Amino acid sequence: MATRKMLTADELKQKVILPILSFVAFVLLWEIVVRTGIVASRYLPAPTDLVATFQDKLSNANPEGATLGQNIVSSLMTSFSGFLLAIAIGIPLGLIMGFSDSVDRFVKPIFEIIRPIPPIAWIPLTIVLLGIGFQAKVFIIFYAAFVPCVMNSYTGIKLTNKTLINVAKTCGATRMQIFMKVCLPSSLPMVFAGVRLALSASWTTLVAAEMLASSSGLGYMIQMGRMLARPDLIVLGMVVIGIIGYLISLVVGKLETAFGKWRMHR
Repeated sequence: MATRKMLTADELKQKVILPILSFVAFVLLWEIVVRTGIVASRYLPAPTDLVATFQDKLSNANPEGATLGQNIVSSLMTSFSGFLLAIAIGIPLGLIMGFSDSVDRFVKPIFEIIRPIPPIAWIPLTIVLLGIGFQAKVFIIFYAAFVPCVMNSYTGIKLTNKTLINVAKTCGATRMQIFMKVCLPSSLPMVFAGVRLALSASWTTLVAAEMLASSSGLGYMIQMGRMLARPDLIVLGMVVIGIIGYLISLVVGKLETAFGKWRMHR
C-alpha cells in the first residue's frame, strides 16, 4: 500500500503556515482599519460584524427574501448549468474546428463575429427574449464560458506536434486514431486552461447577470445590499463568491492532475 508523503518543515512553512499568516494579517488589518475609524463602518463592515451578518443570514431570509444557503444554491445551479453546457458544446466544437479544416472554415467566421461581444452586452436582449428567470441567466453564463472553451480547445489541437501526427500517418493510423491517440492527449493542457478561464468567466458573469436580471442568488443579494445601503450584505456576498470560486478551482485542479496522468499513459 502506498504511503502518504509527509511534508518537510520547509514545505509546511511555504504551503500551510505562510498562507494562514497572510490571511490572519489581512483580517486583523481590516478590523483595525474599521475599528479605528480610518474607514467608516457604514462603508465597510468589520470582519467581526461580517461574521454576525453571516450567522444571521443562515436562517434569516430578509431583506432580499432568501437565506444565504438558498442564495448559494440558486447561484450554483445557474452557474453550473451554463458552465457545463458550455463545456459540453464548446470543447468538442473547438477540438473539431482545430482538427478539421473544413469545419474550421465553416464555423470560424461566425465565431469570430460573436467572440468579441462581451457577455454583459447580451443581458438587455436576453431579458427581452427570456425574461429574468433561470433560462436567461443560464444563457448569459453559457456565452461567457463558451468562448474560452472553444478558443483553448482549438489552440490545443493546432499546437499538436506535427512530427507526431506524421509518424502516426506513417504507421497507418486513421484520422480518428490520430485524433484520439495523438491530438486529443496533446491538447489536454490547453483544454483545461480553457476550462479554468470558462469557470472564472461564468462565475463573474453570474454576479452581473443576477444583479441585473434575477430575483435570487448571491449577485441579487449584493444588489439588494447596495439598494438598501447594507454594505455587510455586499461584502458577505463578495466573500462567499470568492470562497466558492476558490473551492471550485481546487476541484478543477484535481481533475486536471488526474487527466494529466491519463495523458502520460496515452
